[in-house]
Amino acid sequence: MPVLIPTPEHYAAGFAPVAHPDARILILGTLPGVASIKQQQYYAHPQNAFWRIMQQLFNIPAHAPYAARCQSALEHRLAIWDVCHAAQRIGSLDSSIQGHSIIANDINHLLDTCPHIALIAFNGQAAAQLFKKHIQLTHAVPAVTLPSTSPANARLSFDQKLLQWAVLKQHTK
Repeated sequence: MPVLIPTPEHYAAGFAPVAHPDARILILGTLPGVASIKQQQYYAHPQNAFWRIMQQLFNIPAHAPYAARCQSALEHRLAIWDVCHAAQRIGSLDSSIQGHSIIANDINHLLDTCPHIALIAFNGQAAAQLFKKHIQLTHAVPAVTLPSTSPANARLSFDQKLLQWAVLKQHTK
């Protein structure tokens, strides 16, 4: 059986957090997918429901320019980041992330710089599992695992996802 040797195109690197010191909620994904890396934007795949959910919950226009969406998220006291800073992965599926290659983001440092975060919201089970495995929190922050907004998560409808994501509204005040 041939051995797959990861090449640079199989190494995904994450982005800086979208965060401001007054953030109340930290939304954590796993690692940007191919479309996001190409566009250098969180949740850039056109079928990803993340920005449509943010539009429904916080009136952040899903089709506004990326910088405007990020600014609006900050104004709603949302922070957006990923559990992984970098990892080897072929394609965009979380299940393809090579566990041995994961370099975790410094979530504790972000929590130090954003001391008002009252909730960590995981965008899917994979983000929650990677967090548990790779992050040792030094802060006591409640967490909730929400359904993945990825188009790969087709078991729930948009409305079902939106209903569960609505818990964020309770923590942004």
